[in-house]
Amino acid sequence: MKICLVGSSGGHLAHLYMLQPIWRNNEHFWVTFPKEDAKSLLKGQKTYYCYYPTNRNFVNLIRNTILAVKILTKERPDLIISSGAAVAVPFFYVGKLLRAKTIYIEVFDRMDRPTLTGRLVHPVTDRFIVQWEEMKKVYKHAINLGSIF
Repeated sequence: MKICLVGSSGGHLAHLYMLQPIWRNNEHFWVTFPKEDAKSLLKGQKTYYCYYPTNRNFVNLIRNTILAVKILTKERPDLIISSGAAVAVPFFYVGKLLRAKTIYIEVFDRMDRPTLTGRLVHPVTDRFIVQWEEMKKVYKHAINLGSIF
């Protein structure tokens, strides 16, 4: 199985990295921001850098959509996993067109209301995971697996 792990740097990337038991024994690659924390954490791993800032930035949404088409048609992952933020949106939509399965993990600090990214990717997500039971009221068909921490 080939896995694409996509997320902004910082806490979102840390969330994905904590899922190491899932991705470490599978072929995988990363899509994230070219920031120092990401470069340090992912040193030696296949990494593609996307454009930022992403939140409410239409130009970078278009640029990242083009990037998603290029990367995903080249790599052809079976599964795309993200914990946000906005860079997940183009990768999930392009990924679905290419028949990849998608898993989105809503961030830990949201207990009763959705994130913008969560709302945008929810329609194309195969498994939508929340970390608080209350969030199952916010997202239909969400699965609560508890805290990743």
